[in-house]
Amino acid sequence: MYFVIYAKDRKDGLPIRKANRDAHLAFLRAPGHVKVIVAGPLLDDAGEVMIGSMLIVEAADLSAVKAWLTHDPYAKAGLSESVAVHPYIWAIGAPE
Repeated sequence: MYFVIYAKDRKDGLPIRKANRDAHLAFLRAPGHVKVIVAGPLLDDAGEVMIGSMLIVEAADLSAVKAWLTHDPYAKAGLSESVAVHPYIWAIGAPE
């Protein structure tokens, strides 16, 4: 099953994001029970500053995704103001 993860950074989060970005990307690329399909930063309205993250992942269930997220370096560093995880039906453009 697919899931969308939508995370908004806290207001003072940019230095935390930058300090943990390499570790975060390595975490997303690591093999495991959650497969990252799409991932990238959300940008401010000017398209210049990273203000959050959006991911589409594949996993057995919602609890697996939530447990996996606790190991993300961004989560461990306290980057997010909010994180939403929702099951997702990929209607157009789904990987085959």
